[in-house]
Amino acid sequence: MTRNPRFDVLFEPVRLGPVTAPNRFYQVPHASGMTNALPHVRAGFRETKAEGGWGVVCTGAVSIHPSSDDSPLPFGILWDDKDIRAHALMTDAVHRHGSLAGIELWHGGACSLNRTSRIAPLSPSGMPWLSTHVGFQGNLRPRAMDRSDIRDLLRWQADGARRARSAGFDIVYVYAGMGYLPYEFLLPEYNRRTDEYGGSIENRARLVKEMLEVTRDAVGGKCAVALRISLEELRAKPGKHAPSEAHEIVALLSDLPDLWDVKMDSSPTDCAPSRFSGEGSHEPIIDFVKTVTKKPVVGVGRFTSQDVMVSQIRRGVLDLSGGARPSIADPFLPKKIDEWREHEIRECIGCNVCISSWHDGVPVRCTQNPTAGEEWRRGWHPERFAPAASEAAVLIVGGGPSGLECAVTLARRGYRVTIADSSGEFGGRLRFETRLPGLAAWGRVVDWRLGQLRGRSNVNLYPNSELKVGDILGLEHPHVVVATGARWTKMLYSTIEFPTEEFDAARVYTPDDIAAGILPEGPVAVFDFDNYYLGGAVAQQLAQRVAQVSYITTAGHASAWTLMTNELPLIHRALVAAGVRIHTLERVAGFDGTELALADVFSGTERRMPCRSLVVVGVRAPHDELYRYLKGLGPELARAGIETVARIGDAFAPGAIVHAVHSGHRFAREFETNPAEAPYTRDYPV
Repeated sequence: MTRNPRFDVLFEPVRLGPVTAPNRFYQVPHASGMTNALPHVRAGFRETKAEGGWGVVCTGAVSIHPSSDDSPLPFGILWDDKDIRAHALMTDAVHRHGSLAGIELWHGGACSLNRTSRIAPLSPSGMPWLSTHVGFQGNLRPRAMDRSDIRDLLRWQADGARRARSAGFDIVYVYAGMGYLPYEFLLPEYNRRTDEYGGSIENRARLVKEMLEVTRDAVGGKCAVALRISLEELRAKPGKHAPSEAHEIVALLSDLPDLWDVKMDSSPTDCAPSRFSGEGSHEPIIDFVKTVTKKPVVGVGRFTSQDVMVSQIRRGVLDLSGGARPSIADPFLPKKIDEWREHEIRECIGCNVCISSWHDGVPVRCTQNPTAGEEWRRGWHPERFAPAASEAAVLIVGGGPSGLECAVTLARRGYRVTIADSSGEFGGRLRFETRLPGLAAWGRVVDWRLGQLRGRSNVNLYPNSELKVGDILGLEHPHVVVATGARWTKMLYSTIEFPTEEFDAARVYTPDDIAAGILPEGPVAVFDFDNYYLGGAVAQQLAQRVAQVSYITTAGHASAWTLMTNELPLIHRALVAAGVRIHTLERVAGFDGTELALADVFSGTERRMPCRSLVVVGVRAPHDELYRYLKGLGPELARAGIETVARIGDAFAPGAIVHAVHSGHRFAREFETNPAEAPYTRDYPV
């Protein structure tokens, strides 16, 4: 079907120096967790986006020299000619679909800890990046660059650009953002030089200008030259002759790049989670750029609405609609808009699990799109599925994220699917969690899947259906999948970092109790050693209804694991704003109904605090009783015509929503396919 003409502007070509983007959908550079050691995985991941209609598809950060070493975090390299072939796999794959390929050449400067290379990091003035999180801490401090180091950097950039051209890239980046080396020259906090590269705004911008010039010379008019720049801090600094230093720097460099790629300065604001920032959150910072330069501008903002994309283009904010997270959640977003299938777009929920994958050092994962990172190694395509191997009917018991994903994938393969849930609405754990502060957008996990299931002739949906064993035996479905989720326990935390036995006492609750409508009597303590988002979100919600809420954790930060998803500083601010008192590095040692005994996790030193109710957010146990009972029936199953009983999601192994969705998808992909013993194909360096 021809697209809605309201969105025609999104499909207009855009000239970028010597090359032309076929449309305005631009997959900006973003980390994928796929290094040169995984070249086929990387090429398959990027190719899927080109196939899905993204007019430009870029790499993540690609180091130009061993002095820019981010290990053990994953990053690409283009250090010598041997690296060209690995990247050519990606450019060939992207070009097969008529899209342009871009490469983000990168030097991390003082933010590169160089753990593997053991080269002293480079910086304008020797100023170190002093992270508060151990994963980003190192003991080797940067050294100040002299003029020969600057000449070396320019040579490395030029060499990287020449190799990028040889690898087939169409757009070559200079990266002056996110705390990395060229950005460090722009900020006076980092740059305290007194030579021609420091001091005035013109001097601080000199290195970026020279990097653009050597890049342009190196590509010889064959590639577009892009400048990726962070503007948040610069926008906050008053300029001498313009509203801000951001205005001044864009004006100084305005005509040098063929493309401006504008962004924020830190991960929590640049890749802002949906809990704390809405769509298009960058606009107040980057809205001026097109008033200063005549060159095309691309930016991001977790665009999930095509109307917002059109609005920013029509209003002159951007020329190209950039996407990182939305391109992961649905690589076929542009094609679905082009074919008037907007209702099929799998919208990004802004959970930032994709970003946690990079922090974990693994290929990208996505809560909404379980095929992300699996395109080559498992052969999973987000829009194509092996047809059903039989006319078998499948009964899925439980309509949470895993059950719904399993149902969608089986239905798309052509199986007859019945999915039943005891609740009046589908969604499982998300029925409660999406009502917590800031988490409403996560409801898209349920909404998209229900939208795919409703109206399909091979799907039956049964809410309000608590199936007993007798019901299951009588339903004549030869295959039963148990997706009944997990329950929160009242186990506490022990000194050996294992949970202890259940602490079953009066006014001790779990998130399941809060979900059921129980309002604890204050003062309330939330004891969180799950360390993801839920403990903090429950404390924040309770603070709206109960006086005196305290948050206690064995970790060093509230919701400590959310460092991985860029949420941690924002969660701390939200808890403080809500009046929640945060207590770190302590465990609950006892509770008598009036006082809570707390013990320091290292010294064991105890103290007491007033408390009337305790909410434990620690360990979940599978709700797998139905599965175990069915498996124990033996011959009775065969007599009822049931051939297989399986369990998926939290009923199999409790995890985050991303794990539940992947589990349901994998079961449905592999159902009746005789999968290979090896779970996926191993990749090797080229």
